[in-house]
Amino acid sequence: MKNLTFAIPCLFGLEGIVGNECKRLNLANIKVENGRVLFTGDFEDMAKANLWIRSGERILIRLAEFPCKSFSELFDNVKAIRWENFIPKEGAFPVKGYALHSQLHSVPDCQSIVKKAVVERLKDAYHLSWFAETGAKYQIQFGILNDVASIYLDTSGPGLHKRGYRARANDAPLRETLAAGMVDIARYRGREVVYDPFCGSGTILIEAAMIAQNRAPGLYRRFAAESWESSDSNMWASLRSEAKNKIFKRDFRLIGSDIDENALKIAMGNAAKAGVAEYVRFKNCDVLKWQPESESGIVITNPPYGERLLDVQKAEALYRTLGQVMRRNPNFPTYIISSHQELPRLYGRNPTKRRKLYNGMIKCEYYMYY
Repeated sequence: MKNLTFAIPCLFGLEGIVGNECKRLNLANIKVENGRVLFTGDFEDMAKANLWIRSGERILIRLAEFPCKSFSELFDNVKAIRWENFIPKEGAFPVKGYALHSQLHSVPDCQSIVKKAVVERLKDAYHLSWFAETGAKYQIQFGILNDVASIYLDTSGPGLHKRGYRARANDAPLRETLAAGMVDIARYRGREVVYDPFCGSGTILIEAAMIAQNRAPGLYRRFAAESWESSDSNMWASLRSEAKNKIFKRDFRLIGSDIDENALKIAMGNAAKAGVAEYVRFKNCDVLKWQPESESGIVITNPPYGERLLDVQKAEALYRTLGQVMRRNPNFPTYIISSHQELPRLYGRNPTKRRKLYNGMIKCEYYMYY
C-alpha cells in the first residue's frame, strides 16, 4: 500500500531528534510537529521505521484528520474511512484514544462512536451483521485535540521503547526512547568513553552501546503489523537481514556507576540481555569518589530529582557534589537531565545550552556543559 501518511508520536522535546532519524532513513515528506513527526510512504517504509526509530514511541498510520465538534461528525468521518483496506473479516479492532480541550470530552463515548462507525463500515463491505474479532489485532487509536480529530491504526503494538532487554528496572526508570534521544543530542557515535555516574538500571549506557554498534533498536522484537493479513514476511525478513549487516564491529567503552547494589545487578542483567555486556562495565561507586578512567570522554546522566527517589535536600547535595567532581575533570562534556530548576546554581555553573525534555509526565531540562 503506497502513499500512506504515518505519524510517530514522541515525548515533547524529542521531535527534532525523531525528524533527523526519519531523514537518515530517507523517508519522504517529513513534517515535525509538537509531539509527533509525520512522513509518507508504503508498508516497507513503515517496517523500516519500526525497526530503526530510536526516540519515537510508535509508528501509526494516520487514516484521517478532520474538524469534529459533535458525535455525528465523528461517526460520519470515521465511517468514511476505507477500513476494509486494512481490517479483514476476522480481524480484531479495539479502540482507544484521548480527547483534550474539545467539545467531545468523554473518552468512553468517543470510543463507542468510533467502534460503531467502523463496525457499520465493515458490515457494508463484508455483508456481515456480526464480527467475531478472533484474528490479528488492528489497534485503532483516536486523538481529539482542540476540536480536531485524528484517526490512526497502530502498526507497532507495544511501544517502541520496549526493546526487549529491560525485564526489570529500578524504582525510577528512564524510558529507552528518552535515553536514546539524550545520547543522540550528546552526538555520541562510539568514539569517546561514556560515563554515567548515576547509572541506575543502565538504560543510558545500553542505548549508547546500540548507537555505537549502529544496531536497529527494534531488531529483536516483533511488531503488530507483522501479523496483519497484508504483511509480507519476506519483506520483514529482508529488512532484518539488512539491519544485521549494518551492525558495526568496533571497540568502545561505556562505564556506569551507582551506590545501589540492586540497581547495578539489574543493569548488568539488562546489558547482558541486550547483548552489550562486553562493552559496558558497572561498578559500585559514590559520586563523591568518582574518577574517570580516561583522559577525556562524555558524561551523560540522570541523577535523582528529589521527586521519587530522594528528598529534595539529598538531591540538591548530589548536584553540588557532581559540580565539584566535574570541575576537577574539565575535559568531559557533561549532559544532565533534571526537573530541578535550580540545578545550575547548585552545580555551580550555567550550562552552555539547555533543552526542554519530558521524562514521562515530568517536565525536565537537559543541561549541557561543554
